[in-house]
Amino acid sequence: MRLYLASTSPARLQTLRAAGIEPVAIAPGVDEEALVAATEAASGRTLEASELVQLLARAKAEAVVGTTVDGEAIDGLVLGGDSAFLTGGRIHGKPHRPDVAKARWLAQNGGHGDLWSGHWLIDHRGGRVRGAVGRPDVATVRFATLDEPEIDAYIATGEPLLVAGAFTIDSLGGPFIRRVEGDPSTVVGLSLSTLRDLVRELGVEWPALWSGGRTGG
Repeated sequence: MRLYLASTSPARLQTLRAAGIEPVAIAPGVDEEALVAATEAASGRTLEASELVQLLARAKAEAVVGTTVDGEAIDGLVLGGDSAFLTGGRIHGKPHRPDVAKARWLAQNGGHGDLWSGHWLIDHRGGRVRGAVGRPDVATVRFATLDEPEIDAYIATGEPLLVAGAFTIDSLGGPFIRRVEGDPSTVVGLSLSTLRDLVRELGVEWPALWSGGRTGG
């Protein structure tokens, strides 16, 4: 069975590949900031981290429903995901700018925070929506204490600018993490254990997704 990933995140793609799944990646084209702003305005409050990642994960998955890949309709499961880092009572997404990334590192240096990842999985077997399930997962990340030149060197690589919380666990930022409490893949932006649960809730066995979804269905 084929898994369609409504995300352009290299980390999510690599996480799935390492777990034996070769997904079809599709750019969802969701205006995340506008969606969050509209949702918060309508509700009259700021979204919690768990709500924010689920809102965006669902929007991404639903955005690719009805599209085609190489001229063929989607036939399989569609996964949307999103991540946010909560520390010091504030939600942080991608910093994008070096000065923002450094400020975050100075604040979280030697401390900890919660990395939230949202998941929304749509059953689109047979070319139509048959159901959907989703939920967020969270992992607590405890950081090592870095000196300022080390922080500057890390930011200069550009890696922290493009990830929630300004750090990675699966690349250059890995040595700066002391401990993870929860599913480690959640920190990458996709909890594999949560995804397996969701897949099974839709009546699909996890091994059916292995090797590009060529086994079972």
